Amino acid sequence: MNREIADIRKDYGLKTLNEWDVCQNAFDQFDTWWKEALNSEILEVNAMTLATATKAGLPSARIVLLKDYDRRGFVFFTNYNSHKGRQMEDNPQAALVFFWKELERQVRIEGAIEKVSDAESDAYFFSRPLSSRIGAWASPQSEVINDRDILEENVKNLSAQFGDTVARPAHWGGYRLVPTLIEFWQGRSSRLHDRIQYTRLQDGGWKIERLAP
Repeated sequence: MNREIADIRKDYGLKTLNEWDVCQNAFDQFDTWWKEALNSEILEVNAMTLATATKAGLPSARIVLLKDYDRRGFVFFTNYNSHKGRQMEDNPQAALVFFWKELERQVRIEGAIEKVSDAESDAYFFSRPLSSRIGAWASPQSEVINDRDILEENVKNLSAQFGDTVARPAHWGGYRLVPTLIEFWQGRSSRLHDRIQYTRLQDGGWKIERLAP
């Protein structure tokens, strides 16, 4: 065993998380933690791990950016033809994880995946910088390419073709994860962490339980 790696550890102790202090609705609890994280000026506070899987259950994960959330779910955008897009098409179940180390907190979310409306995808796409809109056309995301020159040539040609008017590609847009489970994790001393789990009920309410760390 590599002792230099095995001996890396941090004892947590900033905050606590108790059943009697949390909101009754999981979205309200997320909103509370989100605002605390945002006010803490965490770098890339909206970065989250997105885990997907094939029909056969082969998993993969990567970092994406949260772009919106409400009581319908958590929204992010990508190329529909990407590796993750193809997996979500074949198996529309996924998981998200936020880790805000500055607050010693983690939020884990599981649920079903759906595409957002064209209007929602358009609204976000046209709010992006021009270079990012060109990039959505220029990159055949997740495909093998020979070198970076291909991307740069694509950007050059597409910039000349589109000018300042760049339509949203049909292969690019948003997804919403509709949660069935949200777990809030607060780091505690001696690895005896606080874990509060919300499970979605059929009537739209939430069952709240404490999990052992």
